[in-house]
Amino acid sequence: MASVNTRDGGDLRSPLMTNKKTPFPCEKLGIDEMLQKHCGEFGRWHLRHFILTSLAWALEALHTMVMIFADREPIWQCAAQGACPAASGLAYDVCGLAPGTWKWTDGGGGSTVAEWGMVCGDKYKVGLVQAIFFGGCMIGAGIFGHLSDSFLGRKGSLTIVCILNALFGCLTALAPNYTIYALLRLLTGFSTGGVGLCAFVLATEPIGPTKRGVAGMSTFYFFSTGISLVAGIAYLFPVWRALYIASSIPSLLFVVLVVPFLSESPRWYLVRGMPAKAMEVMLSIAKTNGRHVPQDVCLVLDDNSSSTGEAAKGSLVDVFMSPLTRFRLFLAVGINFMCSVVYYGLSLNVVNLETNLYINVLLNAVAELPAFTLTAVLLDRFGRKPLAIGTLWFSGFFCLCGSLMRGSSQAWKAVRMLCGVLGIFGMAGTYNLLFIYTTELFPTVVRNAALGSATQAAQMGAILAPFVVVLGGGLPFAVFAVCGIVGGWLAFYLPETLNRPLYDTMAGLEEGEGAN
Repeated sequence: MASVNTRDGGDLRSPLMTNKKTPFPCEKLGIDEMLQKHCGEFGRWHLRHFILTSLAWALEALHTMVMIFADREPIWQCAAQGACPAASGLAYDVCGLAPGTWKWTDGGGGSTVAEWGMVCGDKYKVGLVQAIFFGGCMIGAGIFGHLSDSFLGRKGSLTIVCILNALFGCLTALAPNYTIYALLRLLTGFSTGGVGLCAFVLATEPIGPTKRGVAGMSTFYFFSTGISLVAGIAYLFPVWRALYIASSIPSLLFVVLVVPFLSESPRWYLVRGMPAKAMEVMLSIAKTNGRHVPQDVCLVLDDNSSSTGEAAKGSLVDVFMSPLTRFRLFLAVGINFMCSVVYYGLSLNVVNLETNLYINVLLNAVAELPAFTLTAVLLDRFGRKPLAIGTLWFSGFFCLCGSLMRGSSQAWKAVRMLCGVLGIFGMAGTYNLLFIYTTELFPTVVRNAALGSATQAAQMGAILAPFVVVLGGGLPFAVFAVCGIVGGWLAFYLPETLNRPLYDTMAGLEEGEGAN
């Protein structure tokens, strides 16, 4: 049994030894048990670690939402008085005008659309770049999900993806043509795909079971804050090349100024056969929180494995080999896919409003905050499963209402807009909830790999969303309604994880869940 005994060293700085090297018996506790009994479930240590780690979510928002401004279609005007008479009735369409009769008001360098002429027949290239970025996210989520579960760890993986984000983001600003630009956006998406899942797991794994839900859902406040920052940065740096540099530098600052103060997850240390390091983190938590760990306490895995000091290993193969986790993974992948189609699809519909783009993006981010607050408040009262079903069906219902609103008057347009806002409100709550729910469904040895698979499915939904929006009319709302309703139906088959232990190994999960 992998364990650590602290009897020989009351001083927190003393060397830690494995249990097999001491004749004294010890009280064998898992991570959750030690947090609840001796370290505290959420104290000063947790607050500092949680805030610092979750700052990475704002970085993900910067690299994701920067495309809204970098790839925007700027305002155009006639080259000279009366030069483009064909513009009558086509104030927002230059496709019917002769070349040379119109020009961009900002000179053509403000966005990629203006610089490379991505209008009319080439307008598809804007959506293609967006799909390529999310395709990179899908690949990166799977790869870094596996790496963070294996030798790199949570902290190591987060460090690497932030460095890559800063590098690829700055290189994007130097792209000489569309092809290189698309390639660099693919690489940026590859690294961005690992930021959120690594930060989420690293931030929540050291937190006690009764506080983990609310804390986990609070990470999305940082993502919404990042979206708000995008609007401000884009306002200060209206030229797309400068915008990419300005939005990439924070990732480098995070690596230099924040990462050195982060601790690796004690759960990862434990399953990788490093119980001494896991115990060091637990003692640090207790000391900072003003608590005390008795000398006769030692950490153990939850599967009663022997004290060999070897790493507990796991991969997606193990997830598929177990009927319990295989079924959970299929459900998590399906629900995340459905949720992403609706969330990103409705978000793109909001962008189509004829309003100030900066204010529109800012309001869109602020509108999600009440959903995060409401789901966080209700999470531990009603549980994960009922809340997931409720938010999915809430969004699906209003999307269905939006698909039935066929009138063309301003009143009907306002009602459709309200249905879209309420749909986003519900799905933002679901999107927030799914991260903590998916995390609790799988043990530590495969948690990031499973979460990476679910994130990959979400990125596939994000790739599909722009093509759904292109359908126009009431069809997008109808598709979003079906996705929301089907997602809620799938959630019926998931188990409730409220106040359940966060298992470390596959054997521990099967033993614990089999007893219930």
